[in-house]
Amino acid sequence: MSDKRATHGLLIFAVALSVRLLHVWQIRRTPFFDVLMGDARGYDEWARRIAAGDWIGHDVFYQAPLYPYFLGTIYAIAGRSLLLIRVCQAVLGSFSCVLLGLAARRLFSPKTGVIAGLGLALYAPAIFFNGLLQKSALDEFFMCLMLWLSVGVIEDPRRPRSWLWLGLATGGLSLTRENALVFVAVILTWALAGTWIAKRIGPVDDRPSRVRLKPDSTLSVVGSAFRRAAFFVLGLAIVLLPVAIRNNSVGGGFYLTTSQFGPNFFMGNNEHADGTAMSLRAGRGDPQYERQDAVDIAEQARGRRLTPGEVSGYWTEQALAFAESHPVAWLKLQLRKTVLLWNATEILDTESQESYAEWSTPLRVLGGIGHFGVLVPLALFGLLLAWPDRARLWPLVAMGAAYAASVVMFYIYARYRYPLVPILWLFAATGLAGLPAFARSFSSPGRDGPPEAGPHRVAARAAGGARRRVSIAVAVGAMVVFTNWSIVSADMNRTVTEHNLGAALQSEGRYDEAIASYRRALAISPDYAPAYSNIGTVLQAQGHVDAAIDSYQRALAIRPGFPEVHYNLANALLSQNRTGEAAGHFRLAARGIPGSADVHNNLGAALAEEGKLDEAIAEFEQAARFDPASAKAHRNLGDTLASAGRTDEGLAHLRRAVQLDPRDASAHYDLGSLLLEERMIPDAIAEFRAAIAIEPTSVEAHNNLGIALGSTGNFDNAIREFQEALRLKPDFAEARRNLDMTLQAQQQTRKRP
Repeated sequence: MSDKRATHGLLIFAVALSVRLLHVWQIRRTPFFDVLMGDARGYDEWARRIAAGDWIGHDVFYQAPLYPYFLGTIYAIAGRSLLLIRVCQAVLGSFSCVLLGLAARRLFSPKTGVIAGLGLALYAPAIFFNGLLQKSALDEFFMCLMLWLSVGVIEDPRRPRSWLWLGLATGGLSLTRENALVFVAVILTWALAGTWIAKRIGPVDDRPSRVRLKPDSTLSVVGSAFRRAAFFVLGLAIVLLPVAIRNNSVGGGFYLTTSQFGPNFFMGNNEHADGTAMSLRAGRGDPQYERQDAVDIAEQARGRRLTPGEVSGYWTEQALAFAESHPVAWLKLQLRKTVLLWNATEILDTESQESYAEWSTPLRVLGGIGHFGVLVPLALFGLLLAWPDRARLWPLVAMGAAYAASVVMFYIYARYRYPLVPILWLFAATGLAGLPAFARSFSSPGRDGPPEAGPHRVAARAAGGARRRVSIAVAVGAMVVFTNWSIVSADMNRTVTEHNLGAALQSEGRYDEAIASYRRALAISPDYAPAYSNIGTVLQAQGHVDAAIDSYQRALAIRPGFPEVHYNLANALLSQNRTGEAAGHFRLAARGIPGSADVHNNLGAALAEEGKLDEAIAEFEQAARFDPASAKAHRNLGDTLASAGRTDEGLAHLRRAVQLDPRDASAHYDLGSLLLEERMIPDAIAEFRAAIAIEPTSVEAHNNLGIALGSTGNFDNAIREFQEALRLKPDFAEARRNLDMTLQAQQQTRKRP
């Protein structure tokens, strides 16, 4: 590396690392620093299992595995330190900026390289993502590495080793961002037909090549193309094949990276989708539910157990069925996702840059000038200036276009589009470098000479004619308007972040802090109904049912059709024995949350309390259909069938409940009680003993076990059970009566000759 190149690299690294470490140092005081939300919590739990020795795991990977293994390796070496993780990611992100600078330097000029490296170093979203426990830091690194290697291939496509390294880097990116596999198609096309494509899309740049290439025969050209492709595939296989073998060994079947294609495809392509991810079950948007919901719903629809591949196939079919049956709606959805992809707004799924900017000087200062709405027009400007060099640059443009299409194919979040940022900065840097010459061309329209030698000669030539200059200016201006059209407000991003923080605190049992976070969300957006709903759930958990009901009603005043709030309110009303009101809200919830076993189960409970047994049975049956593995639904159905006089059916469902959840003491007790009524005494005794083994303090189980034992003449053991019930609950009148009756029966038996 030349002295100037080394100096530029050190400058880029120092600037990038300085702003990232300052950001990490300042956000250590935020409430978000130690409370992990969404995917971050899942990655942390996964990494802890890895650090504890579970390196292989037990299921087919559902999420991309490389980032959890990155975390787990650091945890195993240095212990779990969220500060250390963020510092490591700051270093990795700074090195990524250097790689991008080197790529731009080789592709365009030293000046462009410095601009590209510093541009990414000071790009606010890059600083933000490097500070999160998210895989974006690895996305950025592998993307910059791929660009650096790709530029090397552009300069000398005949070196097989370069294609091998590019395959290794592409494999690494695919293990952090699964849709990066789309690059495989682009790079293989490049390897096999790059020269042919270059000759047909534009004139090959006439500047001297750094590598002298001798003309080859047709046979040699074909052989070289297949050799390049083979080395690229070899590099890819070195990284991905071990993962595929591991997935096959634990799950049976071929899964190159993960098994979540189908659910992800459906979440972005269905009749309720809005361009972001829609949860598979309403009210269960947390990532911890996604995998189980995907399996449960697919298996319920198919009526059998499914492999991970079959689950993915089911959801893929559902998404394709929507596109086929509603083509206009599907096309409108793709258009909306395209708009969201290129919009300045960073669409959050968990945490927002705006919330962190309140604590971080780098985000606060740089966020206003360095954002996606500035980057995209600059990148377009650079691409238009470099257009005469398209025969050389087309692989990079194709990579960006292919990745953008792959994101639109699923759904839009800021971190999902983030791998586009290094590609955009590559072209934005050449746009910034060529901007002075472009501006001078307006004031000196007759001047065609370039301001500097090298690739910018091509850029200057692109802006040569007046009509061409005006066209570029108009296109860039239109892109400025298009990308900066307001879609989501910064206040809403802050509101959602505070709400998500409250949900994370609530899941940890930190109720007072959770309520404070929800109230901060409402201070920003007073009409944010989910915050009122979650305040209600916290108050209800604390036993403040009246206050919870009031909070739910405030949420419904804002969003009358909010099905999750109707469900929560119904549960609160049911706890106060207001069964009629509860049933009404459960019915409203059922309309908005189709397929929810919990909603139908609880509606059945409300109807049963009202004595509407037939209606209750219908709801419990519906719950059991939606979730055949729900022990609660089968237990409630069994109890209600028994109350309706359908004893045999009731016994069958109670036995199913016990089978599904052998640790449910209530199910054992209910089954034992029904068996006792039916004079099936030995079976009843076994169920009561099972209930007591799980819950030794159950006075009812001890009492009924005493009755069952006494009915067989086993008075001594029956007396002991009644005495135990009275020891646990001295004022238990029924146990006292049973004890007295059993003592009398024992005495009478002893008096007989």
